[in-house]
Amino acid sequence: MSTSGTTAPATGGSAVRSGVAATARGGWWGFLGSTVNAVFGYVLVALVTRGLGAYGAGAVFTCVAAFTILCNACKLGADTGLVRFVPGDLAITGGRKVGALLRSAVVPGALASTTAAALLFLSPGTATALLPSLAPGDAVTLVRLFAVFLPLATVTLILLGATQGHGTVIPYVGVEQIGKPVLRVLIAVPVLLLAPGVLSLAAAWLVPSLAGFLIAGLALRRCRRRSTGHVPVRQTVVRETATRRGFWAFAAPRAVSSVFDISAVWLGVVLLSSLATSEEAGIYTAVGRVVIAATLLQLAIRLAVAPEISRLLALGDLAQASHLHRVSTRWIVLFSWPLLALLTSFPGTVLSLFGPEFEQGAGALVLLCLASAVNVGVGNAQTVLLMAGKSTWHLAVTGVAFAVQLTVGFLAIPRLGVLGAALSWGAATVVENVVAAVLVRRHPGFPFIDGGYLLATAVALFLTAPLVVTARLLAGDTAVGLAVAITVGLCAFGIGLWRFSTPLGVRELAGVLRERTP
Repeated sequence: MSTSGTTAPATGGSAVRSGVAATARGGWWGFLGSTVNAVFGYVLVALVTRGLGAYGAGAVFTCVAAFTILCNACKLGADTGLVRFVPGDLAITGGRKVGALLRSAVVPGALASTTAAALLFLSPGTATALLPSLAPGDAVTLVRLFAVFLPLATVTLILLGATQGHGTVIPYVGVEQIGKPVLRVLIAVPVLLLAPGVLSLAAAWLVPSLAGFLIAGLALRRCRRRSTGHVPVRQTVVRETATRRGFWAFAAPRAVSSVFDISAVWLGVVLLSSLATSEEAGIYTAVGRVVIAATLLQLAIRLAVAPEISRLLALGDLAQASHLHRVSTRWIVLFSWPLLALLTSFPGTVLSLFGPEFEQGAGALVLLCLASAVNVGVGNAQTVLLMAGKSTWHLAVTGVAFAVQLTVGFLAIPRLGVLGAALSWGAATVVENVVAAVLVRRHPGFPFIDGGYLLATAVALFLTAPLVVTARLLAGDTAVGLAVAITVGLCAFGIGLWRFSTPLGVRELAGVLRERTP
């Protein structure tokens, strides 16, 4: 993906193509990274669950859930703030405020994460409450191990947000989606063979954070050398106060909404561990991995589209930004809905790869796939809302969704277990995305349903899904049925892509990816 420099922006059709090309190339890298992340994340969950069983795996992934939530809380929305402000500053001033933006982002995040880590060390009661199934000493040791790596992981996310703002997704993909997942598996395999245990496998998950921190710092240094200019000291000091105020006016609401966002993924694991059993928490973790893998294209395009939309809105080019949102949504729908149809039809077969006991999560997987269909159906509406500067609106949306998830979770999990956790996450997903789509339609005025969207829906669902469902009815939820469904579904999908490649934007996407990146 090409970086945004100081040159004047293109206009007309060339600018539209430039934004689409940047999104396509960045989306390709994001897709590659998301695929590797999904595969190796899947392998890691399978290794941990088979090595420790659902009980031990539940303890490890409960700590992973809490750690992930804390990382996203302690970064205080600074990474999204950098994605929001850095592209505009590079486009308008050549990057004169980037240094001030980085100082405004990194220092508070480092202080917050260090404070949180210290509190975890000094409050063993938190560990025993989070992991009631473990022996108290083991629970305290496990939580303290995660606390050691909390500041490193938090600052890494902020630094990678800055590299995204400079117009490249490669450092984020390399660290978070390829480097860490691959290293975790490479470390976990010998650990399982030589010293399997909850603490040793938790360490295998955490150690790659150190390498990620170092690489993120080096990548940002390279981005700054290529993009930012020199500003006199006095001028920088004057600007830094105003820059800090504007930055945190946006980032402060995002700091809270980012906690809601990541909690939506991991809240079910924590509630199951506390209100049900560690075994159910382990099963739900596997279900969540599959669902996240099914939406990996949306996550990939989000990485690329966010800085592009921020840059276009900073330049006042609403038409190009709206076009970019519509095209990217069309691609997400086209390639994501067929996969969700497959998972909905064969949930037991997919989950059996983790082990026979995980098949009881089939109902939860079906429910979450239906909710995810709504999620991918509105594209990256929440990202558009944030890049338009509406972080307070996004906070309200995510706050309502979190309240829905928490309420449904407390009511449903004690009775329904894994299915109750899925019900709570699914309800929150639908509420959050529908409301966000309505708000984006209102401001900045981005519709996402057009003729291309309807055609993508027809190819993705009405052409492919009936064949998948027929295979399920004839062969059942079996490996043979899944293989048949994939075969006939791919044939129908491929014919649809070939027949409607131009209106679907597939020909444009393929042409961009064939070109050499500037």
